Parts: sequence; C-alpha cells; structure tokens
Amino acid sequence: MNSNDTDSPTAWWRFPMVWLVVGGPLAVVVASLVTAFIAAHGADPVLTAEERGGISERSATPEALTPAVQARNHAATAKP
Repeated sequence: MNSNDTDSPTAWWRFPMVWLVVGGPLAVVVASLVTAFIAAHGADPVLTAEERGGISERSATPEALTPAVQARNHAATAKP
C-alpha cells in the first residue's frame, strides 16, 4: 500500500470554483439584507398637509404650480 494521500478525497471548501459559485449569490443576499436594514431604519417620516405648509398637490391652485408647469414645458420643447 502506498502512503501518499493522492487517492483521498479533498474537502469541498478547498476548491476555488466552489467559492466563486457560492460567493456571488452570498454577496447579493448580504447586500440585500444591508439595503433592507438601511431602508427600514433610515426612512423619512410621512408629512401631513399642515407639516408641508398646507399645500397639497390636489388642493394647490394653478398659480402655486406655475413654476413646475413652466419647467416641465421648457424641458419638453426643442428650443436650443
């Protein structure tokens, strides 16, 4: 009998290809968990109409929205 260990199986974690196959999806899962944590703990509070200054998009007068309408129309025109 030969004393070399060439016939013994190698552990799965010693193959670099395993880490390429497992590492990519594992990195994506960790990144998504970090993103979910940041989104849950860094969310801005929802403001009421009074906290926004009493102007809501539905109740705003056309005069209050004039700068936004002008900017939208200016961006949509093809003037140089």
